[in-house]
Amino acid sequence: MTTISDTVPAPITPGPEMQALARFHRDVSWDGVIQADGMGPGTPRMTATGTGLHHVIQDGRWIVGDYEQDQYLLDGTFVLRWQLHWVAGWDPTAQEYRATIADCYGHTDVLRGRIDGDLLTFQTMDEHAPVRIRLYWHLEAADRIIWRNELSLNGGPFELVERYVCRPRDLSAMAGLP
Repeated sequence: MTTISDTVPAPITPGPEMQALARFHRDVSWDGVIQADGMGPGTPRMTATGTGLHHVIQDGRWIVGDYEQDQYLLDGTFVLRWQLHWVAGWDPTAQEYRATIADCYGHTDVLRGRIDGDLLTFQTMDEHAPVRIRLYWHLEAADRIIWRNELSLNGGPFELVERYVCRPRDLSAMAGLP
């Protein structure tokens, strides 16, 4: 006799891939620099301070991040508040990490990711897109995560847009990291 549980596929069970990904998704605050032209041709060099808050959804299958940063001219003049919504997890079919982004400029994208030791990298999936991004999280120390955003225009080389020193808000959550 066939039952519903025999014919309806069950949701995935989160595995070690999600535990590995969670190491990089801690509640943080940061500060750093946005390069000149980093937000488009002619944009000035700016400083930024921000926060990132995370939680899991769907019984641990996805990590959601909400990020917000204030950007300033070098003389301290406020320019704007930037916001981004992030959802990341393990895609068992593709056998790789995937993330979606949506920001306050109306940008959306799907990224593919990988972990190499203490380095997490996500990159635009469409290698022929006119604008591609590459994001790095480097777990440098228990109280220090370096985050970088790089941009490639029209197939050109990736160039640094911004780099931040992220400080976990709860160091006990980082226990056991280098």
